Amino acid sequence: MRQSPTTVRHLLQRGDFRRLLLTRLSSQFGDGVFQAALAGTVLFNPQQATDPIDVAAGFAVLLLPYSLVGPFAGVWLDRWSRRQVLLVANVVRAVLVVGVAAITLAGVQGVLFYVAGLLVFSVNRFVLSALSAALPHTTDEPSLVSANALSTTAGAVAAVLGGGVAIGSSAVLGSGSGAYAALALASAVPYLAASAVVAGFARPYLGPDHLTVAATVSARDVLHGMLAGTRHVLAHPPATAVLSVMAVHRVFYGLLTLMTLLLYRNTFTGSSGLFRGGLAGLGEVLAAGAAGTLLAAAVTPWAVRRWGKAAWVVAMLLLGGVGQLALGGLFEPPAVVAAVLTLGFVAQGIKICVDTTLQEAVEDDFRGRVFSVYDTLFNVTFVLALLAGAFALPASGVSWPLLVVIGVGYLLTALFFARWARGQARREQDTPLALRALPGLRHETGQHV
Repeated sequence: MRQSPTTVRHLLQRGDFRRLLLTRLSSQFGDGVFQAALAGTVLFNPQQATDPIDVAAGFAVLLLPYSLVGPFAGVWLDRWSRRQVLLVANVVRAVLVVGVAAITLAGVQGVLFYVAGLLVFSVNRFVLSALSAALPHTTDEPSLVSANALSTTAGAVAAVLGGGVAIGSSAVLGSGSGAYAALALASAVPYLAASAVVAGFARPYLGPDHLTVAATVSARDVLHGMLAGTRHVLAHPPATAVLSVMAVHRVFYGLLTLMTLLLYRNTFTGSSGLFRGGLAGLGEVLAAGAAGTLLAAAVTPWAVRRWGKAAWVVAMLLLGGVGQLALGGLFEPPAVVAAVLTLGFVAQGIKICVDTTLQEAVEDDFRGRVFSVYDTLFNVTFVLALLAGAFALPASGVSWPLLVVIGVGYLLTALFFARWARGQARREQDTPLALRALPGLRHETGQHV
């Protein structure tokens, strides 16, 4: 059978894909503006901490409660119209940021401000999970890798641009409570624009395929939903394998994140030369990570078409291990910037393959719950790594033993995943073609795992 075109140009020719992409871009641009407004306060800036435990605690307080919303989002996304979820959630965020702006203008700090900001982040769980679960409804299966590469990377770039616009605006508005309140309020505009764009879809267009409307979702429903999503993942070996890889990678990513923050906080304190220390140097690190992300988005679709997702994931894990050992171990600003660029490339390459595999391997009626399991795993493993690193790392951030553990861990993960992929390919070859076509028995071949 003739495959559908998989290039970005052909994707953008589809009106439904363009509409969903524009929804994502507007929504994540608003995220960037809002997060830049919050970055003006000490409360939402973990880098203000002075020791590893405080840095890790800052991330944990922000991410763990935020992750608890994921299970609820998954249950709703498999019961409600995803178009409605995207429409309503963005309107709700617009209303919530008005409240945050009012609190900021009043100069309120502490628990109330923290809870208000956290509510906005929590609603964001519905938006991002719904966008991922809805994507297969706007493209053909052969195009999913390119669609994920374009969507997730464009969304990340939109968030960076939103933050950049907000930071540039703060230079004019100033740095007082009134300026930060204005920035928070401004983020409501792109949120409302995202709602207006997604309203152009018919209510059932983005799934789920078999809609079940429920007025409420109890804790029991959430538990059953998470268990059902987990069982569905375990019943599909490709989904289980890539989620396992993602969980291990996020542990290493969390350790490296804490190490980098401590290096620029307490070790790289110089401010001269091309590669700077302190906050200026941390800005260079963020730019390098973004460059790696963009490069992965450009290369991954081509690489997957040529070698398959399994081979590309193995290559990313090998690059992660070798790159961190060879570059990060120098513990000098130029080498760390290069290591972060490599890590950004690895992280995005793996994520594109994981997202695509989940969208291909799981049934549409389970996608919301499966992506919620994915999302919870994504954040919880990161936070656990930060907490572990807080006790393993010195305040300087310099630790050769931990870096060796991370590098070797990447290499061992590559070995285990490669062995699994070869075994999966053999099992697929031994499965009769007639059985492969049956629902529940359809898995990817080794070439496309």
